Amino acid sequence: MTGNGPHGRGHAVVAGAGIGGLLAARVLAGVYERVTVIERDALPDDAAPRRGVPQSHHAHGLLSKGFEVLEDLFPGLGDDLVARGAIIRDAQNDVRWVNDGHPLLQAESGLRCLMVSRPTLEHHLRTRVAALPGVEIHQRCEVVEPLADGATGRITGVRLLRVNAEPEELPADLLVDATGRGNRGATWLRALGYEPAPEERVDSGIAYVSREYRRRPGDSDVDAYVIGAEATAPRGGVALSGEGDRWLVTLFGMNADLPPVDPDGYHRFAERLPVPDLHRLLQRLEPLGAPRMMRIPVSIRRHYERLTRFPEGYLVFGDALCQFNPSYGQGMTVAACEAAALQACLAEDPGDGLARRFFRRAARITDVPWDMSVGGDLRFPFVEGRRTLRVRLLNRYIGRLHRAAAVDPAVGRAFLSVANLQVPPQRLFAPGVLGKVLRPRAARPAVAAPVVAPAGVAADPVAAEPAPRSVPRAAA
Repeated sequence: MTGNGPHGRGHAVVAGAGIGGLLAARVLAGVYERVTVIERDALPDDAAPRRGVPQSHHAHGLLSKGFEVLEDLFPGLGDDLVARGAIIRDAQNDVRWVNDGHPLLQAESGLRCLMVSRPTLEHHLRTRVAALPGVEIHQRCEVVEPLADGATGRITGVRLLRVNAEPEELPADLLVDATGRGNRGATWLRALGYEPAPEERVDSGIAYVSREYRRRPGDSDVDAYVIGAEATAPRGGVALSGEGDRWLVTLFGMNADLPPVDPDGYHRFAERLPVPDLHRLLQRLEPLGAPRMMRIPVSIRRHYERLTRFPEGYLVFGDALCQFNPSYGQGMTVAACEAAALQACLAEDPGDGLARRFFRRAARITDVPWDMSVGGDLRFPFVEGRRTLRVRLLNRYIGRLHRAAAVDPAVGRAFLSVANLQVPPQRLFAPGVLGKVLRPRAARPAVAAPVVAPAGVAADPVAAEPAPRSVPRAAA
């Protein structure tokens, strides 16, 4: 061990200074004497996109659960970001949701959502983490490979490569791989004499095109739009209010139906969305730049919890553990929940077996959003995957739920509580919801609620209902 802390906890190295790496470093800083974050990018001094995070130009969703966890880890985070122009709103009352062509009825839900750009959120977290005692963030530096004791297999450090420098070795008691979608985990494990984790892959064929617009008072009676794709219309879009008096609009398409990057084609694509709401908004807005495209890599889940052999002192975190279809907005929230799980594992015992215990907890966290996103992707016939009877029945049920949510705010609140990872999917089958879904009233257009900031987090009656133990997880 390299350190002499009260429990023998010395030096932790986190590879990657994205959202996942910063959250891991925040938790480790409460346990390890030293935490070194290694980032190969040049990190901007302000809230600006960077090369290693090309998705930062596009709309990001921080679900209600993720916002809750971040405020626990970084007290005052919400107020600090609001002071920088971010917006906190009610996820049901202040957002226009359209799922399978059905507008979700707006009403107060008590589910707080944070509308902030990825660069602003990451810059704020990086500033807060860098100020923690014992934490250092090294930029333009890359972890080339982990180092381990040949006899025990325990991680002893990492080999680093800085810009215009010779490789160097940095001793460490713990390595956290938070290098995101481009991680080299399989290569690193094989080099250490271990098998890589088994993987699940789902390719939705999705691509994003985003554009910024000026936001003015009176643009809209809501602060965000979320237009989901339909099985017969594999396209959708998101418009989020944000800091700097901007709207950030992201249109997405799947398979061969992709948004164009020329401005006229971009607007014509918006006109082809399942409902006209977002296109009508764009007709009123002043663009601030050209559209930008990003093709989304395949969704991959790595089952580290299934490995029987794994080196001590090595963890995998965030997108390196599971990378989701980003149209569901789950990635940052799952990383936040993993940080809370890591904190609990360290509190129990930071010693041997940490990876095994963390991977088990992380797998339980990942189960629900992975099933939701994969089940949703499998609605589209061009997405390859096994469509079990369970998946088909659940997707059919969710389709009926969306119709019911257009006329009943309690059903909509139940759906959003699950989608925001606040309650387990079994709540969608609670008696008070199940009856309304199976015997829905005739759908009518949702009535837009006035835009009001929530006074606080209201109690969610759905969350108080007991969950039937025999009901499987739902796909959305």
